[in-house]
Formats: sequence, structure tokens, C-alpha cells
Amino acid sequence: MSVELGHFAAILAFALALAQAGLGIFAARRGAGAQAGVSRLAEAAFLLVAVAFASLAAAYIRSDFSVANVAANSHVAKPLLYKIAGTWGNHEGSMLLWCLIAAGFAACAAWFGGSMSPSLRARAIGVQGAVSALSLGYMLFTSNPFARLNPAPGSGADLNPLLQDPALAFHPPFLYLGYVGLSFAYSLALAGMIEGRTDAAWARQMRPWALAAWIFLSIGIGLGAYWAYYELGWGGWWFWDPVENASFMPWLAALALIHSASAAEKRGALAQSTVLLAITGFCLSILGTFLVRSGAITSVHAFALDPERGLVLLGLMAVAAIAGFGLYAWRSGNNDAPPAPFAIVSRESALIVNNLFLGVAAATVLFGTIYPLILEAVNGGQISVGPPYFNATFAPLMSMAFLALPVAPLLAWKRAALAPILQQLSVLAALCLAIGALTLAAFGAPIWTAIGAGLGAWLVLGTLYELLQRGNWRAGPGVFWRRLRARPASAWGMTLAHIGAGVFLLGATIETGMRLEATISLGIGESAAFYGRSVRLEAVEQGSGPNYALERGTVTIEKDQRVLAQLKPERRFYPVAGMPTSEVGIGNRGFSDLYVALGEPNAGADGVRRWTLRVYWNPLIDLVFWGVGLMALGGLVSLTERRLRIGAPAGRRKSAPASAPVAAE
Repeated sequence: MSVELGHFAAILAFALALAQAGLGIFAARRGAGAQAGVSRLAEAAFLLVAVAFASLAAAYIRSDFSVANVAANSHVAKPLLYKIAGTWGNHEGSMLLWCLIAAGFAACAAWFGGSMSPSLRARAIGVQGAVSALSLGYMLFTSNPFARLNPAPGSGADLNPLLQDPALAFHPPFLYLGYVGLSFAYSLALAGMIEGRTDAAWARQMRPWALAAWIFLSIGIGLGAYWAYYELGWGGWWFWDPVENASFMPWLAALALIHSASAAEKRGALAQSTVLLAITGFCLSILGTFLVRSGAITSVHAFALDPERGLVLLGLMAVAAIAGFGLYAWRSGNNDAPPAPFAIVSRESALIVNNLFLGVAAATVLFGTIYPLILEAVNGGQISVGPPYFNATFAPLMSMAFLALPVAPLLAWKRAALAPILQQLSVLAALCLAIGALTLAAFGAPIWTAIGAGLGAWLVLGTLYELLQRGNWRAGPGVFWRRLRARPASAWGMTLAHIGAGVFLLGATIETGMRLEATISLGIGESAAFYGRSVRLEAVEQGSGPNYALERGTVTIEKDQRVLAQLKPERRFYPVAGMPTSEVGIGNRGFSDLYVALGEPNAGADGVRRWTLRVYWNPLIDLVFWGVGLMALGGLVSLTERRLRIGAPAGRRKSAPASAPVAAE
């Protein structure tokens, strides 16, 4: 398949996206013909972008180095997986992937959006067409992946070796599915405002799209954190790096959006904040892409450095923000559904508090991420904002949110009694305080680690208690299991996600606060002590892989003459790229890891060749990744919810009395 065919298909898709935007936004009320036409345009545009993407992928697979993008990011000796991953492992290809996903969401709305009102669906597809048109225009005019080289080189420059990893092969597509998934939430928000109907039925349409985006972001962030853990060799998994923050901010916005849309769907409340969060989430997605692709902020993860194209991305973000917030200012008073009233103590209020914490937390991350850029623009100064800032600002905010999280699901909609719920949770609170105190006293953990351990236990146990209450466990096992089987998928998803948050928090705080590390230098056959353990370098051997040379060590870790792990860390060198990488050795012990990275060899004063080893004990590190997985799984379970609640808000039905011990789900 020729890249010229792909280039032509992308140009046609750009034209169709413009037509899709115009017809969808301005002609949606002209009848079924216009509405069906918008869907057909969306389907055709998606197929054309798919052809464009397939043509570039085919060029990578066959190592067509006459294509400039392939020559700059691939090599004939590269494994097939990384040839395919090279399609999106660069700025131009990643923008084409963005366009493919944007067009794909519009096509999915055309194929699977039958539960929407025809005019709302047409307008949402129309706004998504505008997003696709802007994205395709940006790609075609500033980031063309189809350009040819003449004469073609005999071989390519190879993909960045750090990206030649299975986790990193799939990390960008998942992140982009999340980023661009928020674009359709944005499109639904604008369509709802144009329609003048941001009611319960509209909120129900918003939830699955926001939830899907959040799931994809969760998986993408989890893959990125896992890659950083085992690939970069520094023993950690999160560094508050600007590019890490770039995906984390939309994740926080999407999380707030899910909760806000839930209240808007079930009670007709928080509709306005749902609109604002949808707009904000997409703008943060574009900002995240700017941070990754512009090189404006120094990052260990930034693989593209082009400030000029980055400024165009900022311009696109400004267009999205002006269109979204401008339309909100103009149309916010035209909503057909008045907000439902609720008391200060109610689940609606709890969701507002939750979203306030999430919003302020996202703002602190945003400020810490872009402050160096602002300072450099103002006076040319260069600074970096690191973990101390985020630990001092973000952690306390989220601690308060975690403290309130087990209480909120027990509150009734509209009006609730807080005192009985706090009384029910008092025993759990005492148990969690004891867990925190034990972590502090018995293990000598830092105070923040003890607080985090107690909060993690509070989340898990509080969520399990809420599950017991939903099943009315006091009525006996028969009633309990019958009620649990009757629970909707969305409720089970919430339970899994909240447990996942607790598991993650427990693992993150214990691992960060109680990690042991040391840098030692060993020759072959030599040993060194490591916190009551013995580390011995058994051998170092040379070898090669498909497109790299390697040096592999064999390291044995013992305690009391008992082998705990035998690890084989590697140093790899990619001759085409001229770049070394590290492949760490990891030995799992329960939910914890022994972790060794092999460093450079050097000759000591005695003439013995020794290798530098970075050795870590990472307690409960597995809980970090299990927690992320449980949160994503909870989202997937919620996404299977098939109930239709279109029409009057749930608040117009008979509500539970304020004294009810457990609120209706």
C-alpha cells in the first residue's frame, strides 16, 4: 500500500470532517436525512483515516526508507512488534493515531449511539467532526508523516531504544484513546448546550464515553509506570515528571467528570459542572500532548522536540477552550432541566466535595508542571519542580478526599443523616488508626507512610463494609447473596474501583516510604551486605539480541545462607541509535520485589574489574500495579451496565427517607 494513497486518503478525510462538522452542527434539526448524512460522513471519514494509518504502518513493516518518517524511526533489523510500534512512536505518526481515534469515536457514535436523540447524536458527531478536522489539518500542514526522501537511505535511524519495549509499544495508544476519548465527552457537552438540554438523559449518554476515556487513561498510565519501573533502572515508578503529569491531569478531570455525570444522571444535579469538566478534560488532553511533543519542558519521557509545532498545539487548545467555555457562557442559562435541590448532607454534596478535591489537586499538578515554563517565558530563569512540591501539596488534598470516600456511598440522595453513618464506621476507623500506628511503631515507617497505610486500609475496609450493608448481611446469607446478585454492574464497578484505590494507596505509601536502596561495586565472585542480606555477583557474560549487544550479569541475593533470588540484569547497547539501555533484574517475594540494575564496569586500584550495582528492596510494590488494574477493571465492569434511564431524573421518583441506613444505589 503506497503512502501516497494514505496521504490522499487523509486529505479526503479532512474534507469530509469539515463537511461532517458543518452538517452536524448547523443542520441537525433539518430532519432524518441530514442526521443520517452526518453519520455516513463520520463513517466514511473514519475509513479514510484508517486507510491512511494502514498505509504508514505498511511502510514500517516493509522498511520503506524512502518515507522520511520510517527512515527516521525504524531499522531493517528491528523486531516486527517495534516496527509496528514505530508507526506511533514519533510525533507525526502519533498525530495520525490521534486523528484515527478522533474519527473512530465519531464513527462509534454513528454505529452505537442509537440511544441518543437523533439531533443530539448528529450535533455531537458534528462537533467531533470539527475536532477531527482540526487534528487532520494540524497533521497535514505541520506534521506530515507521508513525506518522501529522495534518494532513499539504505537503512533507517532506528526507533528510540527506550521505546523498544512491549509496555511502551501499547502505552501511547491507550493514552491517546483516553485523550481523544475525552474529545467525545467534549463534543457531547457542546452538543448538549447547543440543544439546550443537559438533563438526566444527556448525562446518561455522557457517562459511558467519559468512563471509557478514564479506563484507557488508567491502563495507559499504569503501563507507563510499570515501564518506568523495570526499564529505567532507578527503582521507582513515578517521579512527578512533566510528561507523567501530562496524562495524570486529564485522568483526574475524567474521574471528576464520571462522578459529576453520575449525579446529573440519577438526580438531575451537577449538570453544569459536568459540562465544565468535559470541556476542561479535553483541554488538559491537548495540553498534555503539547507537553510531550513540544520539548518546552525538560522531561525524561519527552521524545519529540519541536517548539514551533507545540505552539500550534497550544493554539488548538485555545480554540477548544474558547469554543467550549464561550458556548457555556452563552448557553448555560438555556438548559431545559432545572437543577434538583438537595441538602447540605447528601450524596450530591459529597460528590461536590469530591470534585472540589479532585479539581484543586489537578490545579496543583498543573501549576507545578507549567510553572517552570512560565518562569522561563517571563525572565529566562530555569528551574525544575520535583517530588517535594507535589508531595507537600497534592498528597494532603487527596488524603482528605480518601478520608471522605467510604462515607459518600452510604449517604442517601437528596438528604441524608450523617451521624448514624459515622457511628457505623467508627469501629473501622479505630481499626485503621491501629494499622497506621502499627506501621509507625513496629516498622519504623515515616509518619506520612503510616497515614497512607491507615488511609489505604480505610478505603478497602470501608468499601467492603458498604458492600455488606448493600447486601443486608444481618438478614442472613440467603438475603445477602440474593441482594448482591441483584446489584447493577455500575455498583460493582464502583466497589472494585474504590478497593483498587485503597490497594494502590497502601502499596504506593509503603513502597515509597519504606524502600531500601544501595549502590555497591562488585567484581565477579565478590559479595556485599545489603540490609541484612548478601548480594553476590556470580558472573557477567556478553551476548546479543535482534538489534543490540548486551552484557548480562548474574546476581544472587541471600539471607541466612538461603537464596532469596537469582537475578539477571542487563545492559544493552543499540549500535544503530548509539544508545545504551538498562534491563533490570527483578525477583518477586510475595507482593514485594528485590530489584537490581547493572551499571558500568570500572577497574579499581587493585586492577580488578568491578561493576556498579544499584540494589533495591521495594516492599508491596505489586499493590501499586494491582490497584491500578482493579480501578481499570472496575471501570470496565461499570461499562457493561445496560440499564436505560432516559427521561425524568431519578430525583422525581420517591426517594429513601433521610434516616435510611443505606442509600439507594
